[in-house]
Amino acid sequence: MKLKKQMSGRFWFFLGSGLLSAGSLAGVQSVIMSPPVTPVMPVDAQEQPPGAMDVFAPSGAGNNLPTQPFQYGPVTVRPHVSYQFLYGNGIQAAVANQQDTAIQTISPGILLDLGRHWSLDYTPSFRFYSNNQFKDGIDHSLSLAGGTHYEDWTFGLSQSFAYSTAPTVETGAQTEQQSFGTALSASRLLNDKMSVDFGLSQNFSYAESLQNSRVWSTMDWLNYQFWPRLTAGIGAGGGYVSVDTGPDQTYEQLQARVSWRATDKVSFQISGGGDDRQFAGSGQPDSITPIFSASIQYLPFKDTQISVNASRAVAPSLFQGANTETTSFGANINQRLFKKFSLNVGVAYNNSKYVETEVITIGSTPYLFVNNRTDDYYNFNARLSHPLFRRGSWGISYQYNDSQSSAAGFSYKGSQIGFDVSYSY
Repeated sequence: MKLKKQMSGRFWFFLGSGLLSAGSLAGVQSVIMSPPVTPVMPVDAQEQPPGAMDVFAPSGAGNNLPTQPFQYGPVTVRPHVSYQFLYGNGIQAAVANQQDTAIQTISPGILLDLGRHWSLDYTPSFRFYSNNQFKDGIDHSLSLAGGTHYEDWTFGLSQSFAYSTAPTVETGAQTEQQSFGTALSASRLLNDKMSVDFGLSQNFSYAESLQNSRVWSTMDWLNYQFWPRLTAGIGAGGGYVSVDTGPDQTYEQLQARVSWRATDKVSFQISGGGDDRQFAGSGQPDSITPIFSASIQYLPFKDTQISVNASRAVAPSLFQGANTETTSFGANINQRLFKKFSLNVGVAYNNSKYVETEVITIGSTPYLFVNNRTDDYYNFNARLSHPLFRRGSWGISYQYNDSQSSAAGFSYKGSQIGFDVSYSY
């Protein structure tokens, strides 16, 4: 029974946290600060208690307010809207073209709770720039989330679509992109100590005048609970990557992970392994890359949350004939002030290497080589927010970016300061 409760909490936390960004462009880092996001979580997920490994309550828990004026049978309609004003400098309108601009973003949306197991959200974002070197545009985000239990099984499904024209770190310019994502998950108890997790995903990415990619993957885990708060697992998976130019890829991954709730105030979740990638029909050698993921949650005081995370992953680049190897580190502090205010401060560092998928031959030996571009990206951000009536909030934000690239025209420094207000049912 303890394992079942722990597994259920972990599943719903994974489903909810994954869907917070389901409508975003996976792996694409925007230069502009994001406006407030409405979590897309089924009612059952909102009402689940934190899992045994989760020191913090899942983000989005408690959103199900007691009275809903727009309820029709099993369907609850939740309108939401946000407005964000930013002023930023050093934002790249194009490669080697940094500009100052004010940015206004209006995001009206609608979230539908379809019974207790499904939620559907659509949010357009209207973005307006004061500098005419940027193009005004409308971004779109569509997310469907669902989950259910059957005997000892827990199932989840998510589907997302995102369209954006915002400037990105990778391209150094405004970039029109579309992303489609599908994820299926299933978890099952085998006995009091052992459980299995299965996952399938499909991610399509399209970018104007850049590399389009389609990725199908799976990652499956066998878990063993040594103690009520210590679980370890071993996982195996793989995938297929189809790209417009350059060789298609197949890859295999083998990983191990440990989840440990050391005390009521701190938990650790760590996984690591390797990615072995092959390039179809090219005669290239395999590319073997270490990968890992780690997170720490620490609650030193009732109103103070500290989290630390790190990761390393491989993904297709937006540039033709290249993959991106990204290593990331970050830390975040959330502090409640005077009972009503919430201060969130974060720092992050990303290192991205662009690895060619084309091959060069030295003598008689083929080599896969690293392109002459490596990016080191530093970020500091802070946000002070306050509730607005029962269903809204307002906040002021600051962000500083420093991106150092070995490729000419992609380095930039800049800061942004802004104000936002949001309201949702």
